[in-house]
Amino acid sequence: MLDVAVIEEAAAAEASLDPIRSRILAALAEPGSAAMLAGRLGLPRQKVNYHLKELERHGLVELAEERRKGNVTERVYRATAASYVISPSALAAVSPDPDRSPDRLSARWLLALGARLVQEVGSLLTGAARAGQRVASFGIDAEVRFASAADRAAFAEELSQAVAGLVGRYHDETAPQGRRHRVVVGLHQIPDPAPDPAAATDTDTDRLDAPQENPR
Repeated sequence: MLDVAVIEEAAAAEASLDPIRSRILAALAEPGSAAMLAGRLGLPRQKVNYHLKELERHGLVELAEERRKGNVTERVYRATAASYVISPSALAAVSPDPDRSPDRLSARWLLALGARLVQEVGSLLTGAARAGQRVASFGIDAEVRFASAADRAAFAEELSQAVAGLVGRYHDETAPQGRRHRVVVGLHQIPDPAPDPAAATDTDTDRLDAPQENPR
């Protein structure tokens, strides 16, 4: 079972979002048959069996084993991944395009960048899985608490300069064996677990450089 699988087809995305099928996928973190799942989920066995076949058709579950019980063969399934991400490619013509209106201070543009990241890395993972290879990638995840909006803006400017300097130093357009890589750096506020509608936060605006009260 994979840690994360990427859903790239619209039909598979639709299948995964069905409430019953979503519950079945979650239950199949541990292998189970239609009869076992029916007991776990409190659903009729025939209904579970129907949804299992649809999930299998879209590659979201797979046959783990077959058990012979008297004259009956019990099919035991498992989810193909512990979790799933739906690629923007499943949205086809309406998927986000960061080239449409680039603005490094726009939260919506950052979201479009994230969508492209999911789409491109998802495509790489799908191709690598078919070839039995791994994807060479690198990621950084950090958390920083700014004392003020001014500090946040200064941090963003220094980060921009540092990334631009590194890209300029290592980018080689003429290297015959060179391979293009995407560098994406994002900075956004972490949503509160239980947001207060009366509190003013960056979620009230689309731009990172807008003034705000800084909660401590």
